[in-house]
Amino acid sequence: MQNVHQGFRAETLVRFLKARDWNVAKAHKMLVDCLHWRVQNTIDDILAKPIVPIELYGAVRDSQLIGMSGYSREGLPVFAIGVGLSTFDKASVHYYVQSHIQINEYRDRVILPSASKKHGRPITTCIKVLDMTGLKLSALSKIKLLTIISTIDDLNYPEKTNTYYIVNAPYIFSACWKVVKPLLQERTRKKIQVLPGCGRDELLKIMDIASLPHFCRKDGSGSSRNSENENCFSLDHPFHQQLYNYIKQQSLITEPAQPIKQGSFHVDLPEPAAEETEIAKSLESELRKFEKGNMLSKSTDGIKIDDD
Repeated sequence: MQNVHQGFRAETLVRFLKARDWNVAKAHKMLVDCLHWRVQNTIDDILAKPIVPIELYGAVRDSQLIGMSGYSREGLPVFAIGVGLSTFDKASVHYYVQSHIQINEYRDRVILPSASKKHGRPITTCIKVLDMTGLKLSALSKIKLLTIISTIDDLNYPEKTNTYYIVNAPYIFSACWKVVKPLLQERTRKKIQVLPGCGRDELLKIMDIASLPHFCRKDGSGSSRNSENENCFSLDHPFHQQLYNYIKQQSLITEPAQPIKQGSFHVDLPEPAAEETEIAKSLESELRKFEKGNMLSKSTDGIKIDDD
């Protein structure tokens, strides 16, 4: 429980209550289930289990685009996620789940407590900026894994995100959003803001330019993989260097005499809730309609219809 509340018990209980619409019995069950999940999967030890060798971790980082670009003016950590260009094709599902949970735990145990201490008040949530650059129909193959990761967050890290900002949204996303939006709970809908273009002007109202994710710096910039110091997805970015070094140090403290072995940290993959499954099915259905529409338009290209 200490690793869940980090000294902010009241704020933690409120998070679980919000997640269950202030139903005390349901919130209590959710919290107990979360603690059981942590014990059964030894989540307290996950920050002492580095993904090795570093080349494998680099491959995970290059295909699961996530990073931290800075802080909002209110002190909330700003996490950037490259939804459209993440391929999830360089490692097994378990490595991607392990990496995601490690970032969650590092955020909750290191980043948020540090921000709270700096600002002299509880900071228990973050901001996420989702880059849709490059979103394609191949996203269909990622829906199952993304639903698993989303379910882990919903059940065990509830109400940790203050706002989701969606930027660089192509038409394919806009079409799917119209279908998915009505399926979301009102509480979740209020957290999601689809910004025009790269979202630069809107995001600069809540953060300095230094904290702006690299793909929001100018229109059409996309999820650039080049300028490593600015690209918060890169393994060379300070956030990932600090995270990886922290995990390596923790592993030496926990098992100083044991060589670090390669192998993923297996976590029980949850069955998505009915609500999550319905959203995933709706997304898949819309993407397939979009795909069929594209195929139809291509098949009619160049066909001349005579007046006869």
